[in-house]
Amino acid sequence: MPLFAYRARDLQGNLVEGSVEESDRNAAMRELERKRFVPISIRENAAAAKIPAAGAAAPIAMAPKASPKAAATADKATAAASGPNASLRLSHSLRLIFTEQLANLLSAGMTLDEALAILQRRLKQPTLQQATARMHQLLVDGRSFSQALAEFPKSFPPLYVNLVQAGEASGALPEILRRLVKHLQEVKALRDRVQQALLYPGLLSIFGVLLVILFITVLVPQLTGFFSKTGGTLPLPTRMLIGVNDVIVRYWWVGVGTILGGYALFRTLTKSPAGQEAWDRFRLRIPGYGRVVKYRFYAQFARTLSTLMHNGVTLLRSVDLVANIAENAHLSRLIRRGRNELVEGASLSKAMGQQDLFPELLVDMMAVGEQTGRFAETMTMIADIYERELDKQVKFATELIPPLIIVVIALLVGAVVFAIMSAVFSIASGLKGRAGGG
Repeated sequence: MPLFAYRARDLQGNLVEGSVEESDRNAAMRELERKRFVPISIRENAAAAKIPAAGAAAPIAMAPKASPKAAATADKATAAASGPNASLRLSHSLRLIFTEQLANLLSAGMTLDEALAILQRRLKQPTLQQATARMHQLLVDGRSFSQALAEFPKSFPPLYVNLVQAGEASGALPEILRRLVKHLQEVKALRDRVQQALLYPGLLSIFGVLLVILFITVLVPQLTGFFSKTGGTLPLPTRMLIGVNDVIVRYWWVGVGTILGGYALFRTLTKSPAGQEAWDRFRLRIPGYGRVVKYRFYAQFARTLSTLMHNGVTLLRSVDLVANIAENAHLSRLIRRGRNELVEGASLSKAMGQQDLFPELLVDMMAVGEQTGRFAETMTMIADIYERELDKQVKFATELIPPLIIVVIALLVGAVVFAIMSAVFSIASGLKGRAGGG
């Protein structure tokens, strides 16, 4: 049987190379998957006989000392990779295309090396093609796939990178990528649904604001000049509207400066870990919005933990990864605090239940999963429950927001029209009284 030389990553993330003797390339791929390796490249080669066979895969060791020229080349390559890559940005849609096609190629039996090379040729979008080419080069240079993705922080968020890292650690990278595809599709569907729900009230808001601006900047000055000629006392709503117009015309720069200064202060405060955690804690207490954030986190926590446990990742490592992908600094700190109690011997349900992090239903179901030995399946069930609850909350919010915006705009426009019409009726009454007296 032919020999197949391979390069792969083991469960510890080490780069290994070796050879397997199998009937064909697909059988060689299955053998590597049985060993829970993440294949990077597999090639049938006569020279593979010089590599230790089958079970003798060895980690690739670094040379004791690198020559000055080699060190300079490595430094130059690292600098070149970290500079342009850090500024490269992929949109959500491009990230979804890349993930879906890569998952399909890996599921079809290709190695990472082959899949990225094919995507580099197939994907015609310039930014996506450039990112794929750079990732492929980083992989060839010895980086793991998750390390290569981490070089693109504006394109691949921590959730993406850490889940890929979990896939490499568990030897189930294609499955993790398929899970990421589903996650990205759900995020896109949710975003599209919210955008469509807010399109109509958004247009109403724009036209309403333009109408109010038109009234204040065009009609109010004309009415003010007309009122000054006719004399008489204007109604209170009209005087208030004229006062608002004077404030906007004279002190508009104060409002703009306040908004810009407040935004700059907010960004400064949230740059520090303590400030970011305080803001994230406040977000959880916002009525309606906080519940959506919590339900999304519950579903993400349970789904991610289930996927990791199904793929053989240890519980401690899974909790670490879940803490890393939490998009809320306050929730992440609570998970890490619960993780410390887990190290000291507490069960996960008890450790998380003491953090005032999860609702009682979730903690009780988690405890049942631990007691029955079906923890991963129970976490999948929990994820399904809270994903349905999340859909309900989002649907409720998207149905509630449009009429609220319409009511606010109607009240605002109505108040302006009422103020103007009050003055018109007042002047008309005054002129009618003068005509009658004359």
